[in-house]
Amino acid sequence: MSRMQKLLPAVWLAAFCALVAWPAAAQTNARVPYPQKVVTLVTHSSPGAGSDVFLRELVKYLQRYINATFIVENDEGGSGAKAVSRVASAKPDGSMFYATTPTYILTSLLSKPTNTYRDLEPLVNFFTDSEIIYVRAESPYKTLKDLIDHARTARGRWGAANPGSLERQAAEQLKLAAKVNAAVVSHEGGGDMMINVLNGTLDMGVGEMEEIRAQYEAHKVRVLATFNGERMPALPDVPTVRESGYNVVLVKFRGLAGPKGLPSAITKIWDEAAQKILADPDYKKVYGGEDLTPHFMTHDQYGPFIAKFAADTGNFLKSTGVIR
Repeated sequence: MSRMQKLLPAVWLAAFCALVAWPAAAQTNARVPYPQKVVTLVTHSSPGAGSDVFLRELVKYLQRYINATFIVENDEGGSGAKAVSRVASAKPDGSMFYATTPTYILTSLLSKPTNTYRDLEPLVNFFTDSEIIYVRAESPYKTLKDLIDHARTARGRWGAANPGSLERQAAEQLKLAAKVNAAVVSHEGGGDMMINVLNGTLDMGVGEMEEIRAQYEAHKVRVLATFNGERMPALPDVPTVRESGYNVVLVKFRGLAGPKGLPSAITKIWDEAAQKILADPDYKKVYGGEDLTPHFMTHDQYGPFIAKFAADTGNFLKSTGVIR
């Protein structure tokens, strides 16, 4: 065997390794330079709850497009007030952001914490999320009407997240629309609430699909209705609350906010990266399976959206006498 013949396998191996490594190298080169090596994403949710799941999936793909290490931290307490205060007090250098949902607006309006949603700067929005009503599989309630009828005769116990959550507001608005006085029991996270639904302590829970997915797929819980304006594509046989005769429509937004005064160089990086992340084929499979609907808003769009949502929510709370 000639020397050239002996060398060929090594050459082929090197060429093959280079070919295999090319996508990873290209991906690394595609990562946009970022002023911080580590970025902390803070959520008020407990582990396993909606915002926690959202962030932990998101960071897997953020690192494909932004050259930084992303970590998720759960800062529970005060219906989101503790987490908001922490981020509001951070430097506006792109090193810390908060996972936005309607909770941080509702908590601001209902409890007047030291730091409110006004002390954070909306960055970008990624998704809208569905709120659902679910019961344990052995529950006698086959429809939302069954559940409401029970609440009329025996009051009932409904589960929701913390008092400043959209889930709690959904339950309260449903009570008002159905003219019942069910007791709404608050929980710090969706995981705790689901346990109480499963053990029969609660008649039902208001939550999100990603919080109950494992139990739903194991046929341990049943979904009665969704608060969406239209039926969820993944649950075409599940009616909306409005279809069931109660005019309540609510959808949760999911995005990020940072301390006030974020530099335009940082907001631009996030505007561009968010679009790439939502278009990532691998991530599409993930968020599609979690029933999240892409609803991208740039930094310039997200601020006015949050302001309008807060104004509309405040007007509703005043009209019902919850706040003055």
